[in-house]
Amino acid sequence: MMWYDDGGWGWGAWFIIAMFMVLFWALVIAGIVALVRYLSGAHHDRQSARPLSSDEQGWGSRRAEDLLAERFARGEIEEAEYKRRLALLREHR
Repeated sequence: MMWYDDGGWGWGAWFIIAMFMVLFWALVIAGIVALVRYLSGAHHDRQSARPLSSDEQGWGSRRAEDLLAERFARGEIEEAEYKRRLALLREHR
C-alpha cells in the first residue's frame, strides 16, 4: 500500500525547512537587536550634543592641562617641553 508519496525529498526536505526556520528567526532577532541599538544610539547622540562648559572648551581647558601633566608624569615629555606647553595653554586661556 502506498499512502504517502514524498516526491523524492525524504529527510532532506525536513533538514532544509529546519535550516530556513533557524535562518529566519536569526534574521528576526538580529533585526530587533539592530533596531534597539539604533534607537538607543540616537538617544545617546542627543544627550552628547550638549554645549561644552568653559572648562571643556578650547586651548585653556583644565582637561588639556591635566593631559599634559599626565604625559609629563609618564615621562613622555621632558620638563622643558612640559613648561613650554603649559605656558602656551595658559597664554591662550
